[in-house]
Amino acid sequence: MKYKTVGKTGIQVSELCFGTMSFGGNADRETSKQLFHRCLDKGINFFDTANVYSGGVSEEILGELIAGNRDELVLTSKAGFPFGDDVNARGSSRRHLSLSVEQSLKRLRTDRIEFYFIHRFDSLTAIEETVRTLDDLRRQGKILYPAVSNWAAWQIAKALGISARESLASFALVQPMYNLVKRQAEVEILPLAESEQLGVISYSPLGGGLLTGKYGVGKRPESGRLIEQANYTKRYEDDINYAIADRFSAYSREQDIHPATLAVAWVLGHPAITAPIIGARSVEQLEPSLAAVDLAFTETQRKEITALSIDPPPATDRSEEA
Repeated sequence: MKYKTVGKTGIQVSELCFGTMSFGGNADRETSKQLFHRCLDKGINFFDTANVYSGGVSEEILGELIAGNRDELVLTSKAGFPFGDDVNARGSSRRHLSLSVEQSLKRLRTDRIEFYFIHRFDSLTAIEETVRTLDDLRRQGKILYPAVSNWAAWQIAKALGISARESLASFALVQPMYNLVKRQAEVEILPLAESEQLGVISYSPLGGGLLTGKYGVGKRPESGRLIEQANYTKRYEDDINYAIADRFSAYSREQDIHPATLAVAWVLGHPAITAPIIGARSVEQLEPSLAAVDLAFTETQRKEITALSIDPPPATDRSEEA
């Protein structure tokens, strides 16, 4: 396992981050424990969670598991999506973030969270209010660095500008979706991250299972996230995604490499990526993703895989200048 610095923070993290969304859901406590220790064995020191994962149970399980080696690990958590029925139990207001941090700290059994993400953009709360709240939480020692997920590049850039103007703690880490069929991050978010020296931990390197060899044009497994969860079905419903999956599966067979291994290695190969977030329901399912760090992945392979997909249009739509 190699280790990388998160942006300008000086914090060293493994080149793979393990996402614990399955903890307390598709992975029970015993399976979660097995997954956690397999990651430790592999050298992973970076774990991502959120308050909404399994209704807080993911944080609870992770808190139990890190008890013996908390200071050797780097944690993230998030707030922003609805957490309960109360009208104010959502968003990035001072009220909601202050309550959410306290609740996450209790569930995680820790005194601080290294990177605390705003999970989604909140159009009801001024960005100034959000970044000032995050700065206050940092000053209180409850979080070490603010972070952001699922924001557009212009929203991130605006927040960075406000933080600089007001001398507030700024986002140090961003978390966009990024995989072979979802490449919008390449247009502005990843260039912004490189320009401003932000860390990037991207999620869904396997496209919700689309890039594992189980899916294709007219090919579906009996179960899986894209089958069982409506948001994933909607996210990847376009026919072109399944055509790309077919081409990618064929390429993987030619290379004699598990498609999940190649999919994670492809994401890891982008220079702006600090660590792809991998996840699994079982240790068996986890192994191909872990194998990405042992693969002698070449720039030629990355270009060949990239050619199987469709390049997103540039931000200016002046494709002739590409």
